[in-house]
Amino acid sequence: MAESKAAATPLPAATIVLLRDDPEEGLEIFMVVRHHQIDFASGALVFPGGKIDEQDADPALEAYCDGADPDPVMRAMQIGAIREAFEEAGVLLAREAESRQLVSGERLATLEHYRTSLHSGEVSLKAFLDAEQLRLACDALVRFAHWVTPDMMPKRFDTHFFIARAPEDHVLLHDGHESVDSVWIRPQQVLSDAAAGQRTVIFPTLRNVEKLAEAATVDAAITAAEAQPIVTVTPWTEKRDDGVWLRIPVEAGYRISEERMPSRGG
Repeated sequence: MAESKAAATPLPAATIVLLRDDPEEGLEIFMVVRHHQIDFASGALVFPGGKIDEQDADPALEAYCDGADPDPVMRAMQIGAIREAFEEAGVLLAREAESRQLVSGERLATLEHYRTSLHSGEVSLKAFLDAEQLRLACDALVRFAHWVTPDMMPKRFDTHFFIARAPEDHVLLHDGHESVDSVWIRPQQVLSDAAAGQRTVIFPTLRNVEKLAEAATVDAAITAAEAQPIVTVTPWTEKRDDGVWLRIPVEAGYRISEERMPSRGG
């Protein structure tokens, strides 16, 4: 009998769900469409985020953070989430050295050119923060979820999800590289578009959008997230008489905890 292949080690990753209140539509979330050549979730509607860089775990960055988690691993997740949101969506959850306010939209415009140089590695995050006298607003993030890709997948991620209120005067825009489109959208619209086959939304994203759909405002979403314990979700499959089911822990607090997978019969 052939030996079973060892499961791939999950890569640490972080995702930010940026929220705003629309006067007419209510709670909206910012989402991007992944480039079709990206090897994970290509073409799908997702939240901004990505892999944690080695530099995100640099102990020296702690001095550049407001309200960072004391745990180095979680602090790297916060830093990586903020960096990814800037690179991929153009929003920067940071403050100028002597301010308690997030950087203004006007100030943000002067920092736009750093998005590409940070993404390419031409400029380090520490060098950027040093040069522009900025501190990362880790205290603006609220932990929302923790998902780990199942063992049977060839590429796996250990992803922490955060939610945050989007600064009102920041213009969020996809980067044109990893993401090719972006939209502010109501959670309910994402769910209806996915159900109608009009948008591709992967299982973890769909479950988290469902949870966000339960909140009418940003404040309500943040309050609910702060009250909900974080349960690590590693989906698994279960074979039944009627097919294969994808399951997640009931205690994770999602609307559904199992879903029948489409038949592969031709």
